[in-house]
Amino acid sequence: MSLATHQAPRILIVKLSSLGDVVHAMAAVQDIRRAYPAAQIDWVVERAFAPLVARCEGVQRVIPCELRRWRKSIFSAQTRSEWAAFKADLQAQAYDAVIDLQGLTKSALLSWLAQTKVGGLRYGMANQTEGSSFEAPARWLADVAIRLEPHVHAVERARLLCAQALGYAVEGEPRFGLHAGALAVAQPKGGGQHKLLANPGAASNPFAPRKPVVVLVHGTSRKDKEWPLACWIELGQRLNHSGFCVALAHGSAAEKAVSETIAVELLDAWVWPLMALDALTDTMAHCAGVIGVDSGLSHIAVALGLPHVQIYNFDTAWRTGVHNAHQVCVYASPAPELDQVWQAWDALATPVLCR
Repeated sequence: MSLATHQAPRILIVKLSSLGDVVHAMAAVQDIRRAYPAAQIDWVVERAFAPLVARCEGVQRVIPCELRRWRKSIFSAQTRSEWAAFKADLQAQAYDAVIDLQGLTKSALLSWLAQTKVGGLRYGMANQTEGSSFEAPARWLADVAIRLEPHVHAVERARLLCAQALGYAVEGEPRFGLHAGALAVAQPKGGGQHKLLANPGAASNPFAPRKPVVVLVHGTSRKDKEWPLACWIELGQRLNHSGFCVALAHGSAAEKAVSETIAVELLDAWVWPLMALDALTDTMAHCAGVIGVDSGLSHIAVALGLPHVQIYNFDTAWRTGVHNAHQVCVYASPAPELDQVWQAWDALATPVLCR
């Protein structure tokens, strides 16, 4: 399909979750805007990720849903009321194209519920790609099911699906269009909040120049993706010795406890408070770089364009990882050695310190 005859085509993206997958889909939005500069793009997403999508350049309207929560109490009055409000919001606008980038039954059903203009179509995936989730009903509920190469990077999968649906070619490296807002949390004066705890003799100097901050993203929803605690501690110590303040990110109380365990062993560490996703994104955007495991926060760092080392315990970097001038992946099984990660960061660090 080509929307060239439409001065301002309306397009609905359906990508509900998870965090990393939502970030990956942002590149497709930028491709659409390049092909159709006047396009008006809306996006259906789980409410938890709506603040992040709102920071994606070119997304006009974010339509939040809460399918994960609603399915726990399908017949409650509150769920019925919230579903009715969501459905009205979803159907308030008719679209020239509805594109399901999730490939699941639930996302296909939402695409099917969305309104299309006369001649408008619903697009979805016709097959599963390696490492991705896919359910056959998603193919049947789409007006047009598009077959994709099975061995494809997650970012390129979304880009190719949108390109084939809307009649343009994918060009160049992905650009995510993720911009920071104004909710960044300020670093405590005189260094990180654990500085005095780790080094009782250090005097806090509020007039000292700020050090560049490197974020360590140690948290992940999968235990087999974790990196050893001892490695995080020594990595933080090396960063301090090299002139960086270490910030420790986390998304739960348990992950915060790990952050505090690491911070106690460092001379200059800043344990972030538990933050909403939008504030966390904004705060990360002000940092000098990120080192993290394969996780949603790590992919946010990629989308923000920060110097970044991604740590992989599995040979899946081809599917979700990065390889460019200032973002690299380090893989080894059962886990990369500290020196591998440090060498990767050290190769990126010189331009960071020279900024």
